[in-house]
Amino acid sequence: MDILTIQHLTKVYGSGATATRALDDVSFSVAAGEFVAIVGSSGSGKSTLLHLMGGVDRPTSGSVFLNNNDVYARNDEELAVLRRREVGIVYQFYNLIPVLDVVENMTLPVALDGRPVNQERLTELVRALGLQGREHHLPNQLSGGQQQRVAIGRALMNAPSILLADEPTGNLDTRTSREIMGILRESNTRLGQTLVVITHDEDIALTADRVIAIEDGRIARDERIRK
Repeated sequence: MDILTIQHLTKVYGSGATATRALDDVSFSVAAGEFVAIVGSSGSGKSTLLHLMGGVDRPTSGSVFLNNNDVYARNDEELAVLRRREVGIVYQFYNLIPVLDVVENMTLPVALDGRPVNQERLTELVRALGLQGREHHLPNQLSGGQQQRVAIGRALMNAPSILLADEPTGNLDTRTSREIMGILRESNTRLGQTLVVITHDEDIALTADRVIAIEDGRIARDERIRK
């Protein structure tokens, strides 16, 4: 069953002679539980695609359906709720709140909704991410790898329908990169979490179920690596 459907997605920045077509008529679907790697050179449009998939930016034309619901039929407030509850997004630069500790950063989406924290899920995530004993550390007391683990925990806290990761290992050394991708892959395989990763790392791409290559805003290749 498809969890995400992209139909004729186009994004143009600017207008007239200065217009830049970042995405050009992109269409594909992602099945529930699938691990998809999106690859491409700098400026190819892959990060723009991820932002449109996650409701961060609006397309110029085309549609994004998540769980058969039209993402961009929602107003800005409804899109904010979508990003907190249905889509988990992990960025290269962590984006943690510096004055909040590990637990506060991880539970921020729940707090913004004014809902009680699922303590059982929080405990499970802290354990799975190897953050025991650091629950009350601030971001500047953590290593880069630990900060990325917190960012992953925040993205997973609400058990989203899909997890989107934009170069999640881009600021990490090789060993820590392998650990972070191991955590994401474990979430994908053990919990059935649908995972889409933007990466320039061929080794990471080859661990995915499927690779989509983007060139000049269009799909150049869509290849299944494993069944």
